[in-house]
Amino acid sequence: MRKIALIIAMLLIPCMSFASLLSGNTSNTPVSKEFKQQLMGSPVYIQIFKEERTLELYVKMGEQYQLLDSYSICNYSGGLGPKQRQGDFKSPEGFYNVTRSQLKPDSRFYKAINIGFPNEFDRSHGYQGQYLMIHGACVSIGCYAMTDTNIDEIFQFVTGALVFGQPSVQVSIYPFRMTDANMQRHKYSYYIDFWKQLKPGYDYFMANHQPPGVSVVSGNYVISKPIAHTTQPQLASNYALPETK
Repeated sequence: MRKIALIIAMLLIPCMSFASLLSGNTSNTPVSKEFKQQLMGSPVYIQIFKEERTLELYVKMGEQYQLLDSYSICNYSGGLGPKQRQGDFKSPEGFYNVTRSQLKPDSRFYKAINIGFPNEFDRSHGYQGQYLMIHGACVSIGCYAMTDTNIDEIFQFVTGALVFGQPSVQVSIYPFRMTDANMQRHKYSYYIDFWKQLKPGYDYFMANHQPPGVSVVSGNYVISKPIAHTTQPQLASNYALPETK
């Protein structure tokens, strides 16, 4: 009887380990390295916080998104506030979407993900610029520059998600964590009205652990419940993480 119980316990260990991940969906603790490979190909979501110089990569587990890892932004330019003009050297803020055509594995800045600036909101306000990226090489003239090691992992998870069925990867770029305290701290900023449009997106994710639905109505961001998309089953065994440099 003891032998049978031991065998059953050994069979259940992997299931219990993965279940422990699902139960931690509301946590901001990164997924352990040993589970990352198992999650390759799952839908992902990115949040960027300028003031903290932080990029957060989330992965879908069950019905919610769990923090996969948090990465230091090596460099960005132009300070807080949205990009408005070509040549202003500012890094964008707002809600963007990345499709497979926006992946640049052969970028002169190592690897790059074009965030899709200008989006519908930017165009409605006459904002101009092009080739705004998340990339490696740790140098920025309006982009979000990462170390090559960090962009390796980010690029692979974004590519894996898109290859295995996610229509696009949402990238939400905020000036700071949009808590009530931080909004109060910046209440006299020239950009406060714009930031008030971003805050509902931040609040939605914090409350639901799902990327917000985003649309543009009369030149303003409008946040709503996201539209559900059907994705391909995860095929992590066929899509491996490369060795980092």
